[in-house]
Amino acid sequence: MLAVVKQDPAPGAEVREVPIPAFGRTDVLVKVKVASICGTDLHIYNWDRWAQNRIHPPLIPGHEFCGEVAAFGNEVTSVKEGDFVSAEMHVACGKCLQCRTGEAHICQNVKIIGVDANGAFAEYVVIPESNIWKLDPGIPQEYASILDPLGNAVHTVLAGEIAAKTVAITGCGPIGLFAIAVARAVGATSVFAIEVNEHRRKIAREMKADYVIDPSKENASAIVMEKTGGLMVDVVLEMAGHPDSIRTAFDIVRRGGRISLLGLTSKPISLNFSEDIIFKGITVQGINGRRMYQTWYQMTALLKAGKLDLHPVITDRIPMKDFSQAMERLKTGEASKILVYPNSVR
Repeated sequence: MLAVVKQDPAPGAEVREVPIPAFGRTDVLVKVKVASICGTDLHIYNWDRWAQNRIHPPLIPGHEFCGEVAAFGNEVTSVKEGDFVSAEMHVACGKCLQCRTGEAHICQNVKIIGVDANGAFAEYVVIPESNIWKLDPGIPQEYASILDPLGNAVHTVLAGEIAAKTVAITGCGPIGLFAIAVARAVGATSVFAIEVNEHRRKIAREMKADYVIDPSKENASAIVMEKTGGLMVDVVLEMAGHPDSIRTAFDIVRRGGRISLLGLTSKPISLNFSEDIIFKGITVQGINGRRMYQTWYQMTALLKAGKLDLHPVITDRIPMKDFSQAMERLKTGEASKILVYPNSVR
């Protein structure tokens, strides 16, 4: 089969022919229909400090995909050949305190397919049966390939009360953009999108954010204060991980509000705990991945009900042979979600 291979501990990756992977008694072999590129894949491609400390080449990356069941081990009972599926790519150990108390999404010993084991930028990928997510055939393949990041958005939005709340999203990468759609679908009264990148602000408008703010040129706090009648927002979903973005999040949340933090920081951030958290009486949450498998049921229900229009976020579709060009395109900041087709774009 053809696959994207990170062969060496250096920048780049190449498309090459490799054997179709073997699978065990409890595994499912999936023929990949569509995969999508994540920021993590760009870290791996660029071979930055995080990748150097985490990745052990050779590796086939890719952790967002959909496909059809091609074969399975003799102990697999929940799927049949031809089933339309995606997968939760975080493989939990099932043994630690978190796994045994309903918190498997923060498993102490988690392994990620596409990061710690060969992933979905290939014609075939092997998934443990326990991680397979069977899909309604009515869900478009394009949407089915982005359930991983959509799940992050759903988990972040639904981590607290959201109906009849004002919401701000700081950082409008793909997950932040998805969060606009999710927040609107579940009853947010108004959505502020705060983003420095012009391309992403344009998509935020297409996703029907009520207010789109460029914090590099506008006073985000003043605008939020004006539009909320001086109250500030009930909920902030922080998706950027940048110090300025996090500072903005704490400035614009109302007293007694909620901040849910998904964006990853590259260095420690300074906060005044007394002024920023304690005196304001706010709730601050760390959000990691998707709840297994509550989030999957939630986002499937939203998709089946036709509540989410995600197409504006999908900016590029490429055959897998052009993977390196896609990564260069992503670096320009003018692409959001790039879909990868193992054979040809359909």
